[in-house]
Amino acid sequence: MKTFFTSESVASGHPDKICDQISDAIVDAALTVDPTSRVAIETLVTTNRVVLAGEVTCPKRLPYESIAREVIRSLGYTDGIYNFSHRSPMSIYIHEQSPDIAVGVDTGGAGDQGMMFGYACRETPELMPLPIILAHRLVERMDEAREKKIMPFLRPDGKSEVKVAYDNGKAVSVDQVVIAVPHDPKVSAQEVKRQLIHNVIKPVLKQYGFKIPKEKDIIVNGTGKWEIGGPASDTGVTGRKIIVDTYGAYARHGGGCFSGKDPTKVDRSAAYACRYIAKNIVAAGLADRAEVRVAYVIGHREPIAKSVECFGTEKKSIKAVEQFAWKLLDLSVPGIIDGLSLRQPIYQKTARYGHFGRDGFPWEAIIKS
Repeated sequence: MKTFFTSESVASGHPDKICDQISDAIVDAALTVDPTSRVAIETLVTTNRVVLAGEVTCPKRLPYESIAREVIRSLGYTDGIYNFSHRSPMSIYIHEQSPDIAVGVDTGGAGDQGMMFGYACRETPELMPLPIILAHRLVERMDEAREKKIMPFLRPDGKSEVKVAYDNGKAVSVDQVVIAVPHDPKVSAQEVKRQLIHNVIKPVLKQYGFKIPKEKDIIVNGTGKWEIGGPASDTGVTGRKIIVDTYGAYARHGGGCFSGKDPTKVDRSAAYACRYIAKNIVAAGLADRAEVRVAYVIGHREPIAKSVECFGTEKKSIKAVEQFAWKLLDLSVPGIIDGLSLRQPIYQKTARYGHFGRDGFPWEAIIKS
């Protein structure tokens, strides 16, 4: 039976991703000063304006404004034509963590409540679903083409969307690719599409062993025109791309965002823990697909629920899979933080191209058997 699945990703200069990266740059700055810092930061960007709000408990006052301006500058928003830049006016509303929350976190409890999920499968070398990995790689390569002047007429911001065809659960073709990216109007839409196919789409699909779709099934800038992107075109807010950040809707999501939060917030740390366990279940050959599920209560150390689902692909009993899983990592809040070494300033780089399926993060490590 043939089915289809579509996932999207966004470029590093997308308004929501600008916000995620600013919020996580503040997390990194706080953890650099003191690894036990508490952070919950939201960023909003719109036409010629940046707003920072939230809670930070850190022994040193952080240079919030300069942190945010450096992130914006590094993403290419330095030209007045965008009506948003590293020089845009900024408002800051940041205070310390609520004592009612702190009293539970100080004893090792969770900094929030909710359900978290982790997923892994054999579709790609990264043990991630194919549609989201392709979507991430497309925007990553598109950003690279702009930054390295391979396609110097591209401007910050952009999106990708990939439709994959499955036959009896196996990915067999890429049926459609959608790219949206602002560009200098002096370059024709036809030329932009031609160069995107040559410099971005073909290399990415070839890397994963797929042919490009027919040209009619490659859509570039669906409205026919996009000259100015960024916050002047679309307001951005931290935490609004949670499906892009995870599995492209291929697996479940508990609803909490990651960016702007220190690791005592289980929305972030427990989701990382679940990915780590799911990935190691698949890597160990215990299943072809695995989803790990947990739930926490604010102020409590241990999860109130945990389970593994393998969707009928398990090679041993679910009981044996769970015995393996729960030995991998202590799922108490301190156990996750210490077991995955999460009190490090590693978070800004998570806030683009997805938190999963990329080397260098502790939750992506595969244990040696």
